[in-house]
Amino acid sequence: MPKLKSHKGASKRFKKTANGKVKRGHSGLRHMLSSKAKKRKRHLGTATLVSDGDLAKVKRMIPYQ
Repeated sequence: MPKLKSHKGASKRFKKTANGKVKRGHSGLRHMLSSKAKKRKRHLGTATLVSDGDLAKVKRMIPYQ
């Protein structure tokens, strides 16, 4: 069998954890930051886990990470 190719856009956006879960970043932190609250910007900067409904699709896109 040949190797599977990683989806390059997904490999830049998602990372696998040691337990097999997948981390992702938040959107909404690129521009127009003056109108957003300090607490909102602080929470958007932290990573979170991919939801269960999307997990299988994301794991297929990043097979070797």
